[in-house]
Amino acid sequence: MSSHEQVLSNVPSLLETAEPVSNRIKCFLSGCAAWMRSCADYWAAAAMYDSLSRLSDPELSKRGLSRATLAQDVFRSCDC
Repeated sequence: MSSHEQVLSNVPSLLETAEPVSNRIKCFLSGCAAWMRSCADYWAAAAMYDSLSRLSDPELSKRGLSRATLAQDVFRSCDC
């Protein structure tokens, strides 16, 4: 049997084990959705930081926050 014939004889078994295109599309779309959720979470964190950073130190203290750790606290609260 030539090498060409060996390769052709393996094609049906490769096609049987290959993942269907619909599964690949679903996986791709699932990854896109996760990326979009992550972007939305970080956008929300940036907006929250913006609004909280405008508060005075006593107002931050009332909320249990400090200016020194504000970015870390906001990031942790929005981290999924």
